[in-house]
Amino acid sequence: MNLPFLFTSFVFSVITCFTSCSREVKQPSNIEINPAKSDTVSVQMSNKLSIKVNSFTFSATLLYNTTSVAFKAMLPLTIKMNELNGNEKYFDLPKSLPTNSSVPSSIHNGDLMMYGSNTFVLFYKTFSSSYRYTKLGQIDDTTKLSEALGSGDVTVKFELIP
Repeated sequence: MNLPFLFTSFVFSVITCFTSCSREVKQPSNIEINPAKSDTVSVQMSNKLSIKVNSFTFSATLLYNTTSVAFKAMLPLTIKMNELNGNEKYFDLPKSLPTNSSVPSSIHNGDLMMYGSNTFVLFYKTFSSSYRYTKLGQIDDTTKLSEALGSGDVTVKFELIP
C-alpha cells in the first residue's frame, strides 16, 4: 500500500471540505450586522408596543425571543379579546407562533403571554398558576389596566412604537 498517496489524499479531502464550507450566516431582514464591529448585532425592529383600549393607552416592552419576533410580524393588530376568570383577556391568533413554554412562578398584572402556540393572553391581575406559558413581554405601567379592560370582552389595538 502506498502510504504517501493515502496521506496526500486525506489532506486533500480535508482541505476540500474546509474550503467548501462557508462561514457566511444569512441574517434575517430585521437584524443588521454593525460593520465596525462584526460581533455586534442590533435589532432594527422596536421592542416597544402600544396597547390601546377605548380611551386608554399603555406601553409595553417585549422580550427578544422567537415568539415575540413572530408576534411583532403580525402587528398592527386590532382584536376582540375574550374575558376569562376575571383576571385575563385572550384571543386565538389565526396562526401558531413558535413557543418555549414553562410554568411561571406566578402571573403578574400586565403580563403578555402565549398559552399554547396560538392563544395570546393579556393578564390584568396577579395570581399563581400551574399552566404553561411563553412570555412575550410586560406592560410598563399597569395603573388603570383593570379599569380599561373591564369585566367583559374588549377590543384592543396592538402596534409597535417606532
